[in-house]
Amino acid sequence: MSLEARLARRSWTALGTTCTVLVTDGAALEGACEAVEAALHLADATYSRFRADSELSALNGAGRPVVVSPLLAEALEAALRAARLTDGAVDPTVGRTMRALGYGADFATLAGRDMPLELRLEAVPGWRAIGYQAVARRVSLPRGVELDLGSVGKALAADHGAAAAHRVTAAGVLVSVGGDIATAGSGPLSGWPILVTDDSGAPADGPGEVVRISTGGMATSSTTVRRWTQEGIQRHHLVDPATGKPAVSPWRTATVAAPSCVDANTVATAAIVKADRAPDWVAGIGLPTRLVATDGRVLLFNGWPKPAAVAA
Repeated sequence: MSLEARLARRSWTALGTTCTVLVTDGAALEGACEAVEAALHLADATYSRFRADSELSALNGAGRPVVVSPLLAEALEAALRAARLTDGAVDPTVGRTMRALGYGADFATLAGRDMPLELRLEAVPGWRAIGYQAVARRVSLPRGVELDLGSVGKALAADHGAAAAHRVTAAGVLVSVGGDIATAGSGPLSGWPILVTDDSGAPADGPGEVVRISTGGMATSSTTVRRWTQEGIQRHHLVDPATGKPAVSPWRTATVAAPSCVDANTVATAAIVKADRAPDWVAGIGLPTRLVATDGRVLLFNGWPKPAAVAA
């Protein structure tokens, strides 16, 4: 029996989305899932914007410098690095803007509702407004600034979950958190099979392009999911920090493979926000990238493989 045939999987709901764990050894599945669940629980309690009791919510409402935990510091550092690498296209100071757009609660509560406009839309303050002392883990936020670490944070949780599961089981592990994918350990000889679609919630045997990765991570950002209505206007969750509004982009989906899920997520999100500038930018970044235009055209960059397999 091939290693791929022996892959074991389990899925459940976490962080407002679907978490899936695959392992190369079925006997390791239980331990791997427990390790991933613990990592996701800690991430949720630390930097969820939707929990009033999270450490991030306390920071957003503190009004004074705060010494944060190592995990929140790591998530903030990842978000600040993403902002630097993307010239601000991915910015953690969009929390207040996201709330103004109606995304002030877990996405599951928004479906089918027409949300009121809570605040006047405006450009986000910008990541340089954050005061951060790395050694002391001290964070200072200007008045009115609210952090949202959701995008980078979910990818970081996937990276941590995969590493923790491999550490306790020694098996090869793949973790998908809402389509943000991280791997650890030795996977199948042919690589981990991943179905690339617009919707991370699509079934594993659904239509789409199948690619394989051996290590690292992969992430997809899309304007076709996590959509809601606000005063009759369709919104989505990818905000352009320059305008404070959902990004207007020629790309409906961006998928990136990278050494970590955090890096893949950073580039995929920035590609949507950068709009017409995305092709030249992702080509310069050098990570394998797949862009799908709103009219269905597909552009491949930096060695992304041409379609070799299509699911049923």
